[in-house]
Amino acid sequence: MDTITTTQTTTVIPARAWRMLTLGVAAQAAGTVFVSTPAFLIPLLHTERGVPLAQAGLLASMPTIGMVLTLVAWGALADRFGERWIISIGLALTAAAAIGAVYADNAIALGVAFLLGGAASASTNAASGRVVVGWFPRERRGLAMGIRQMSQPLGVTVAALAVPGLASSSGIGAAVTLSLVLNAVLAVLCAIGIVNPARPTAAPGTTPAPTANPYRSSAFLWRIHLASALLVAPQFALSIFGIVWLVSEMHWNATAAGVLIGVAQFIGAIGRIGIGVLSDRVGSRVRVLRWVTAAGSVAMLAVAGTDFAGWGAVAAAAFIIATTISVADNGLAFTSVAEAAGTKWSGKALGIQNTGQFIMASAVGPLVGGLITVIGYPLTFAALALAPALSSPLVPAEDQEHPLHRG
Repeated sequence: MDTITTTQTTTVIPARAWRMLTLGVAAQAAGTVFVSTPAFLIPLLHTERGVPLAQAGLLASMPTIGMVLTLVAWGALADRFGERWIISIGLALTAAAAIGAVYADNAIALGVAFLLGGAASASTNAASGRVVVGWFPRERRGLAMGIRQMSQPLGVTVAALAVPGLASSSGIGAAVTLSLVLNAVLAVLCAIGIVNPARPTAAPGTTPAPTANPYRSSAFLWRIHLASALLVAPQFALSIFGIVWLVSEMHWNATAAGVLIGVAQFIGAIGRIGIGVLSDRVGSRVRVLRWVTAAGSVAMLAVAGTDFAGWGAVAAAAFIIATTISVADNGLAFTSVAEAAGTKWSGKALGIQNTGQFIMASAVGPLVGGLITVIGYPLTFAALALAPALSSPLVPAEDQEHPLHRG
């Protein structure tokens, strides 16, 4: 066990909490592999089969469109029934959708399968976030949520390293089979291993904490949601179009480009832990979040500048840095939302948080694909620097925390 000593009390984190965190990370990573797979099919579809970039980008956005439709509902179910079965059922349904994608014989059927799989995989987003807040005290939630938020870049890393090679050598069905197996296995492991955290209650002799709608008491949650949605634009633009940019603009082969993106996503995953620890040390999520927004604008301008100059090696380094920064905000925002919403609302609030992000992510595929077609990659990357710049004034000045999540 890990013992945390503060000036007021000693908090003991049971080994079970770390096991729950491990399962939560693995579950969401498996779902992310499925959601990310279409983006890494773009080189095959665009360069080899002649599918227009905007259409290929729309196919890549189908899983996130599905997630938008179900995130709040999954969060409400997690609030009502707990995390264990919501995560397990969602993973099993994602595996079922992957079977449909494997056997899809046309673009429409493939798009529908990706849509349904995305809708199912949304279960892990809100529910696994609740596990972290339920099992870890505030002074370690930044670290724990940073580890939990590794799941998305880790999932993208697995997809980046495996999907392009599988697709080029064995076809789309083989590439999707990877996520089928991962989701099926994790559905079983989570059903067996996850234990729902105890629901916090008010101390004896005190007034119970309010369960009223936290969206009516202040604008804190809305501001975090809006800022996070804007910050998603460069993150998904880099993850969706990074590989085709490297192949068509930087003249890399698909396998090498996939490796670079996988490295960038892995570094981003480690960076999320560092940012989470920093927020624990600083004692503020939103202060660190404002630092991330400023760095994000600079990083996107650097990518655009190196592309303009034609500096291939430097552009690759700038891409890795920009990718790392683009995913750094998620853990901070998730922790802020869960802490401010309270136990009775955290699932729904995290669902709303993800809904806003994935609405933006769903638009990124076709819109950025079309923008690249019109003005090219360098100007598009420069335009994407506006998103973190606009998000900065939306970040609240101070953290807000629900009474039952204090201490």
